Amino acid sequence: MFVQEEKIFAGKVLKIHICTMDGTEWLEEVTEDTTVEKLKEKCLKHYVHGSLEDPKTLTHHKLIHAATERVLTDTKTVADENLKDKDVLLLIKKRPPPTPPKMADVTSDEKKKQDNKAPDKDAILKATANLSTRHTDRTVTQHNIRDFQTELRKILVSLIEVAQKLLALNPDAVELFKKANAMLDEDEEDRVDETALQQLTEMGFPESRAIKALRLNHMSVTQAMEWLIEHVDDPSVDTPLPGQDSSGAAGATAAATPGPSASASASPTDESSRQDELTEIFKRIRRKREFRPDSRAVIALMEMGFDEKEVIDALRVNNNQQDAACEWLLGDRKPSPEDLDKGIDTNSPLFQAILENPVVQLGLTNPKTLLAFEDMLENPLNSTQWMNDPETGPVMLQISRIFQTLNRT
Repeated sequence: MFVQEEKIFAGKVLKIHICTMDGTEWLEEVTEDTTVEKLKEKCLKHYVHGSLEDPKTLTHHKLIHAATERVLTDTKTVADENLKDKDVLLLIKKRPPPTPPKMADVTSDEKKKQDNKAPDKDAILKATANLSTRHTDRTVTQHNIRDFQTELRKILVSLIEVAQKLLALNPDAVELFKKANAMLDEDEEDRVDETALQQLTEMGFPESRAIKALRLNHMSVTQAMEWLIEHVDDPSVDTPLPGQDSSGAAGATAAATPGPSASASASPTDESSRQDELTEIFKRIRRKREFRPDSRAVIALMEMGFDEKEVIDALRVNNNQQDAACEWLLGDRKPSPEDLDKGIDTNSPLFQAILENPVVQLGLTNPKTLLAFEDMLENPLNSTQWMNDPETGPVMLQISRIFQTLNRT
């Protein structure tokens, strides 16, 4: 019996089910060492009796594995593509690439875009200058509805000044602030996101550095990782954050050293020293709460052509929200960064109502309330945390209620 040599070494014969877009189906027999290009050529020759315009143009067609929806590579073999017996392949004609537009068409399209361009503010005002004004009361109502977050910032600026003056009158103010600051640092220790910390330590970063990076980047794993990589060779990378060790030591010293009693008479020199120490504590708290822009948002906005200082101002005004910062940069840029440091009118009914509230009055004598106000001023996203705090939550709730009540009025 005579057997052809090519059949002996050709490998296993597979029956492949071929389908086309118009519903034609048939079986093709191929060996495992057949290339996809040869298989496609056989399919096109079989399909020549159908509606195929040019069966010899292999590059105009492709074979797709129906089960996995992947396009088969022409240079690979049937075995390389892991085709099995009775697999289904789709023979599809490729879409022709779009023809590039002519220069005349491009010019015409640009002209249409210019003609259809939306009018700017000046054009609208010019076109509507002769129209009569209607529903002006509706416009006034919209302007009277103030944004709580914007107003809250102004309220906090003014309340911080009031709280500092009240607490400075307390003879034990220095010790109270040291203890409150140390207590706040302990709370921050507890608030480290364990999941985020585990992700960073599993990457090989030391735990102390990971904790520092997370605190500096508001518990964002991505930003913390970028910070760790950027500061890997920084000699101060393991230096504790400002106020961490000093505040803890200060707290311990305050606990060990008895404070001056309320009945003791302080000399003018002692009083002056106490005021200076309080001033330094306030400055230290403010430095610890200074605004830190989102590094990724800064890069993204600077790539759009904005100056770095403008970008940081935009992120500060918009609480590190990239989209809102972009709208601010493209718009009228209100409120301005300077407006953020301005307090509310102390003679306004809103501020007077807040100061007359007994819960707020009591809260302003608590150093932790001042620390909470400072934190929310530079990190508005932490407002929820202070709303849930048993000491500062009632104060924030009263401020919110008073604002909402007067805003409706």
